[in-house]
Amino acid sequence: MTTEENRSPAIVTAAILVIGDEILSGRTKDKNIGYIAEYLTNIGIELREVRVVPDVTDEIVAALNALRARYGYVFTTGGIGPTHDDITADAVAAAFGVPIDYDPRAVAMLSERFSPEELNEARMRMARIPAGAELIANAISKAPGFNIGNVFVMAGVPAIMQAMLDVVAPTLRTGTKLLSDTVQAGLREGDIGGPLAVIAQAHPEVSIGSYPFWSETGPDTHIVVRSRDAGKLQAAMNAVKTMIESERQRRN
Repeated sequence: MTTEENRSPAIVTAAILVIGDEILSGRTKDKNIGYIAEYLTNIGIELREVRVVPDVTDEIVAALNALRARYGYVFTTGGIGPTHDDITADAVAAAFGVPIDYDPRAVAMLSERFSPEELNEARMRMARIPAGAELIANAISKAPGFNIGNVFVMAGVPAIMQAMLDVVAPTLRTGTKLLSDTVQAGLREGDIGGPLAVIAQAHPEVSIGSYPFWSETGPDTHIVVRSRDAGKLQAAMNAVKTMIESERQRRN
Protein backbone atom coordinates (compact mmCIF):
# COMPACT_ATOMS: atom_id res chain seq x y z
CA MET A 1 0.00 0.00 0.00
CA THR A 2 2.94 2.31 0.56
CA THR A 3 5.77 2.95 -1.86
CA GLU A 4 9.50 3.16 -1.21
CA GLU A 5 9.44 6.88 -1.97
CA ASN A 6 6.93 7.41 0.81
CA ARG A 7 8.76 5.26 3.35
CA SER A 8 10.97 6.93 5.94
CA PRO A 9 12.95 5.44 8.83
CA ALA A 10 11.67 8.25 11.03
CA ILE A 11 8.58 7.84 13.20
CA VAL A 12 5.52 9.27 11.45
CA THR A 13 2.78 10.36 13.85
CA ALA A 14 -0.94 11.00 13.53
CA ALA A 15 -4.02 12.04 15.46
CA ILE A 16 -7.74 11.48 14.96
CA LEU A 17 -10.33 14.20 15.48
CA VAL A 18 -13.85 12.78 15.79
CA ILE A 19 -16.52 15.42 15.24
CA GLY A 20 -20.14 15.11 16.26
CA ASP A 21 -22.63 15.69 19.06
CA GLU A 22 -24.05 12.22 18.40
CA ILE A 23 -20.77 10.60 19.45
CA LEU A 24 -20.55 12.58 22.68
CA SER A 25 -24.18 11.87 23.56
CA GLY A 26 -23.71 8.15 23.06
CA ARG A 27 -26.44 7.95 20.44
CA THR A 28 -23.88 6.88 17.83
CA LYS A 29 -21.19 4.38 18.82
CA ASP A 30 -17.89 5.22 17.15
CA LYS A 31 -16.56 2.47 14.88
CA ASN A 32 -13.85 4.50 13.16
CA ILE A 33 -11.17 5.03 15.81
CA GLY A 34 -10.15 1.39 16.15
CA TYR A 35 -10.25 0.84 12.40
CA ILE A 36 -8.05 3.86 11.64
CA ALA A 37 -5.65 3.01 14.48
CA GLU A 38 -5.08 -0.53 13.22
CA TYR A 39 -4.86 0.64 9.61
CA LEU A 40 -2.22 3.24 10.41
CA THR A 41 -0.20 0.82 12.53
CA ASN A 42 -0.14 -1.67 9.66
CA ILE A 43 1.30 0.88 7.22
CA GLY A 44 3.87 2.37 9.60
CA ILE A 45 2.15 5.44 11.08
CA GLU A 46 1.89 5.81 14.86
CA LEU A 47 -1.41 7.09 16.22
CA ARG A 48 -0.61 9.30 19.21
CA GLU A 49 -3.86 11.03 20.14
CA VAL A 50 -7.63 10.94 19.66
CA ARG A 51 -10.00 13.79 20.46
CA VAL A 52 -13.78 13.97 20.24
CA VAL A 53 -15.41 17.39 19.88
CA PRO A 54 -19.01 18.60 19.44
CA ASP A 55 -20.47 20.31 16.39
CA VAL A 56 -19.18 23.68 17.57
CA THR A 57 -16.99 25.63 15.17
CA ASP A 58 -14.66 27.19 17.74
CA GLU A 59 -14.00 23.84 19.39
CA ILE A 60 -13.32 22.11 16.08
CA VAL A 61 -10.94 24.90 15.04
CA ALA A 62 -9.06 24.88 18.34
CA ALA A 63 -8.65 21.10 18.39
CA LEU A 64 -7.64 20.92 14.74
CA ASN A 65 -5.02 23.64 15.03
CA ALA A 66 -3.54 22.01 18.14
CA LEU A 67 -3.36 18.56 16.55
CA ARG A 68 -2.05 19.57 13.13
CA ALA A 69 0.78 21.50 14.73
CA ARG A 70 1.79 18.57 16.90
CA TYR A 71 1.48 15.54 14.61
CA GLY A 72 2.46 14.55 11.10
CA TYR A 73 -1.12 13.86 10.03
CA VAL A 74 -4.61 14.54 11.35
CA PHE A 75 -7.60 12.47 10.24
CA THR A 76 -11.05 13.87 10.95
CA THR A 77 -14.30 11.93 10.78
CA GLY A 78 -17.82 13.28 10.73
CA GLY A 79 -19.63 16.49 9.92
CA ILE A 80 -19.36 16.64 6.12
CA GLY A 81 -22.94 15.67 5.27
CA PRO A 82 -25.90 17.70 3.94
CA THR A 83 -27.50 18.93 7.17
CA HIS A 84 -27.23 22.24 9.02
CA ASP A 85 -25.01 20.78 11.76
CA ASP A 86 -22.46 19.41 9.28
CA ILE A 87 -19.98 22.24 9.81
CA THR A 88 -16.64 20.47 9.54
CA ALA A 89 -15.71 21.91 6.13
CA ASP A 90 -16.38 25.46 7.33
CA ALA A 91 -14.42 24.86 10.53
CA VAL A 92 -11.44 23.46 8.61
CA ALA A 93 -11.49 26.49 6.31
CA ALA A 94 -11.51 28.75 9.38
CA ALA A 95 -8.61 26.82 10.94
CA PHE A 96 -6.50 27.29 7.81
CA GLY A 97 -7.67 30.86 7.24
CA VAL A 98 -8.93 30.21 3.71
CA PRO A 99 -12.28 30.86 2.02
CA ILE A 100 -14.79 28.10 1.27
CA ASP A 101 -17.11 27.81 -1.70
CA TYR A 102 -18.68 25.33 -4.08
CA ASP A 103 -15.93 23.33 -5.77
CA PRO A 104 -16.71 22.50 -9.43
CA ARG A 105 -14.93 19.16 -9.05
CA ALA A 106 -17.10 18.22 -6.07
CA VAL A 107 -20.24 19.37 -7.87
CA ALA A 108 -19.30 17.12 -10.80
CA MET A 109 -18.84 14.17 -8.45
CA LEU A 110 -22.26 14.71 -6.87
CA SER A 111 -23.82 15.06 -10.32
CA GLU A 112 -22.74 11.51 -11.08
CA ARG A 113 -25.21 10.28 -8.46
CA PHE A 114 -27.92 12.92 -8.26
CA SER A 115 -30.10 14.38 -11.00
CA PRO A 116 -30.27 18.19 -11.25
CA GLU A 117 -33.64 18.07 -9.46
CA GLU A 118 -32.17 15.99 -6.61
CA LEU A 119 -29.10 18.17 -6.23
CA ASN A 120 -30.86 20.54 -3.85
CA GLU A 121 -29.38 23.12 -1.49
CA ALA A 122 -28.83 20.58 1.28
CA ARG A 123 -26.90 18.15 -0.94
CA MET A 124 -24.93 21.00 -2.48
CA ARG A 125 -23.49 21.68 0.99
CA MET A 126 -21.37 18.59 0.44
CA ALA A 127 -19.69 20.34 -2.52
CA ARG A 128 -18.41 23.23 -0.40
CA ILE A 129 -14.65 22.75 -0.10
CA PRO A 130 -11.96 25.02 1.44
CA ALA A 131 -9.80 26.82 -1.11
CA GLY A 132 -6.61 24.93 -1.97
CA ALA A 133 -7.85 21.54 -0.78
CA GLU A 134 -7.53 18.33 -2.79
CA LEU A 135 -10.56 16.08 -3.00
CA ILE A 136 -10.75 12.55 -1.61
CA ALA A 137 -12.83 10.34 -3.88
CA ASN A 138 -15.86 8.57 -2.45
CA ALA A 139 -16.80 5.47 -4.44
CA ILE A 140 -19.86 4.78 -2.30
CA SER A 141 -21.94 7.97 -2.20
CA LYS A 142 -19.81 10.26 -4.43
CA ALA A 143 -19.73 13.12 -1.86
CA PRO A 144 -15.98 13.73 -1.49
CA GLY A 145 -13.77 14.25 1.50
CA PHE A 146 -10.77 16.54 1.17
CA ASN A 147 -7.16 17.06 2.16
CA ILE A 148 -5.60 20.39 3.07
CA GLY A 149 -2.13 20.64 4.53
CA ASN A 150 -1.58 17.61 6.76
CA VAL A 151 -5.31 17.23 7.48
CA PHE A 152 -7.54 14.61 5.87
CA VAL A 153 -11.26 15.23 6.26
CA MET A 154 -13.37 12.10 5.92
CA ALA A 155 -16.95 10.98 6.41
CA GLY A 156 -18.25 9.61 9.69
CA VAL A 157 -20.15 6.71 8.10
CA PRO A 158 -17.73 3.78 8.60
CA ALA A 159 -18.05 2.22 5.14
CA ILE A 160 -17.46 5.58 3.44
CA MET A 161 -14.61 6.50 5.77
CA GLN A 162 -12.92 3.18 5.04
CA ALA A 163 -13.22 3.71 1.28
CA MET A 164 -11.72 7.18 1.64
CA LEU A 165 -8.86 5.88 3.77
CA ASP A 166 -8.00 3.38 1.04
CA VAL A 167 -7.72 6.30 -1.39
CA VAL A 168 -5.60 8.36 0.99
CA ALA A 169 -3.19 5.67 2.22
CA PRO A 170 -0.91 5.42 -0.85
CA THR A 171 -0.17 9.16 -0.62
CA LEU A 172 1.03 9.07 2.99
CA ARG A 173 4.60 9.18 4.22
CA THR A 174 5.22 6.18 6.46
CA GLY A 175 7.88 5.09 8.91
CA THR A 176 9.19 1.81 10.22
CA LYS A 177 6.35 -0.45 11.31
CA LEU A 178 5.85 -1.08 14.99
CA LEU A 179 6.29 -4.82 15.61
CA SER A 180 4.55 -6.61 18.46
CA ASP A 181 4.42 -9.98 20.18
CA THR A 182 2.05 -11.26 22.87
CA VAL A 183 2.30 -13.93 25.55
CA GLN A 184 -0.37 -15.19 27.94
CA ALA A 185 1.12 -15.17 31.42
CA GLY A 186 -1.23 -17.51 33.25
CA LEU A 187 -0.79 -15.18 36.23
CA ARG A 188 -2.63 -12.22 37.70
CA GLU A 189 -1.39 -8.77 36.72
CA GLY A 190 -0.51 -7.99 40.33
CA ASP A 191 1.67 -11.10 40.52
CA ILE A 192 4.00 -9.87 37.76
CA GLY A 193 3.84 -6.09 38.11
CA GLY A 194 7.16 -5.82 39.98
CA PRO A 195 9.23 -8.17 37.79
CA LEU A 196 7.71 -6.65 34.66
CA ALA A 197 8.80 -3.18 35.75
CA VAL A 198 12.37 -4.46 36.12
CA ILE A 199 12.29 -5.87 32.57
CA ALA A 200 10.87 -2.62 31.20
CA GLN A 201 13.66 -0.67 32.85
CA ALA A 202 16.25 -3.01 31.34
CA HIS A 203 14.75 -2.58 27.85
CA PRO A 204 14.05 1.18 27.60
CA GLU A 205 13.63 1.17 23.80
CA VAL A 206 10.86 -1.42 23.98
CA SER A 207 7.24 -0.83 25.02
CA ILE A 208 5.85 -3.46 27.40
CA GLY A 209 2.20 -3.50 28.40
CA SER A 210 0.15 -5.82 30.61
CA TYR A 211 -3.56 -6.36 29.98
CA PRO A 212 -5.63 -8.31 32.52
CA PHE A 213 -8.55 -10.45 31.40
CA TRP A 214 -10.69 -13.29 32.73
CA SER A 215 -9.89 -16.70 31.23
CA GLU A 216 -11.62 -20.05 31.69
CA THR A 217 -9.36 -20.77 34.65
CA GLY A 218 -9.70 -17.36 36.32
CA PRO A 219 -7.82 -14.04 36.27
CA ASP A 220 -5.04 -13.92 33.71
CA THR A 221 -2.83 -11.40 31.91
CA HIS A 222 -1.67 -10.81 28.36
CA ILE A 223 1.75 -9.18 28.08
CA VAL A 224 2.38 -7.29 24.86
CA VAL A 225 5.87 -6.24 23.77
CA ARG A 226 6.29 -3.64 21.02
CA SER A 227 9.35 -2.33 19.17
CA ARG A 228 10.46 -1.21 15.74
CA ASP A 229 13.59 -3.33 16.12
CA ALA A 230 13.03 -7.09 15.76
CA GLY A 231 16.13 -7.97 17.77
CA LYS A 232 15.21 -5.74 20.70
CA LEU A 233 11.66 -7.06 20.59
CA GLN A 234 12.88 -10.66 20.80
CA ALA A 235 15.32 -9.91 23.62
CA ALA A 236 12.60 -8.28 25.71
CA MET A 237 10.11 -11.05 24.96
CA ASN A 238 12.66 -13.67 25.99
CA ALA A 239 13.11 -11.86 29.30
CA VAL A 240 9.35 -11.72 29.80
CA LYS A 241 8.92 -15.44 29.12
CA THR A 242 11.76 -16.30 31.49
CA MET A 243 10.18 -14.15 34.18
CA ILE A 244 6.78 -15.79 33.67
CA GLU A 245 8.22 -19.27 33.95
CA SER A 246 10.09 -18.29 37.11
CA GLU A 247 6.97 -16.77 38.70
CA ARG A 248 4.89 -19.83 37.83
CA GLN A 249 7.43 -22.19 39.39
CA ARG A 250 7.65 -20.02 42.48
CA ARG A 251 3.89 -20.29 43.00
CA ASN A 252 3.67 -24.07 42.43
